[in-house]
Amino acid sequence: MELYAERGFDSTSVAEIAERAGLTERTFFRHFADKREVLFHGSAPLQELLVREVDQAPDSLPPLEAIVSALGDAATAMFEPRRDFARRRQAIIAASAELRERELIKLATLASALAGALRRRGVTDPAASLAAEAGISLFKIAFERWVDDGQQSLAQIIQQSLDELKAVTAGR
Repeated sequence: MELYAERGFDSTSVAEIAERAGLTERTFFRHFADKREVLFHGSAPLQELLVREVDQAPDSLPPLEAIVSALGDAATAMFEPRRDFARRRQAIIAASAELRERELIKLATLASALAGALRRRGVTDPAASLAAEAGISLFKIAFERWVDDGQQSLAQIIQQSLDELKAVTAGR
């Protein structure tokens, strides 16, 4: 993270990352497929948590509410304790078209996994896909607001974003 912040993502090599971390390049590649994954390595545990939360959500929750509840739980468990890291990471991603593209791919993967969880709950398509994509869009927008906001929690901003989406879809 320090190298990316100092030199920029494109100007930082795997050799430099490994050296700064006190590792060999070979050891680096045992943990990461490429230098981009340094910034995205937490996506698998996030996906597991979100899917588990949707799977365990009360049957009475509508699809989008189940996803927002899961996102709120993930925000509290995984993001709030690492707000400063999230800010630095987001600044690095925002500065690189390649990383922004990778982030969108990771978000699409999350949406697909969440749609699958909704289908297991009996939600049919297109409702499962629409709810999952809307949930990930809510998360993306809320996350961007959260890294710039020093006051509110990510879970609060996710809920506010849901409320705003409901108002928009209701024509208000």
